[in-house]
Amino acid sequence: QVQLTESGGGLVQAGGSLRLSCTASGVTWGGFASGWFRQVPGKEREFVAAISWTGGSIFYADSVKGRFTISRDNAKKTTYLQMNSLRSEDTAEYYCAVSEFLIADSDRKFDYWGQGTRVTVSS
Repeated sequence: QVQLTESGGGLVQAGGSLRLSCTASGVTWGGFASGWFRQVPGKEREFVAAISWTGGSIFYADSVKGRFTISRDNAKKTTYLQMNSLRSEDTAEYYCAVSEFLIADSDRKFDYWGQGTRVTVSS
């Protein structure tokens, strides 16, 4: 079965940076799109960024454009989210997801989800 292991969350001051990682195991098909989502208690899960299998298609939420960068290393089956210029409103639980599609840009296209990693930005 597919398992996603996230790491890299933590506490950071506003303006600082963090890099999240997500490693997939148990993927038995050829390729997959990857994405990051976040959720604050009491609110709906929010799309953050997604990247196609080849890396040729990348999508960002408007709220993170220019500050966050998604990338992947297919040999390691790992997806990264580099988060710079962090703001207090970025505080959330961040979830990694993979899709059975090669390209995916919304949560309904993602099939497998990680357990989440907490990001807290202090102002």
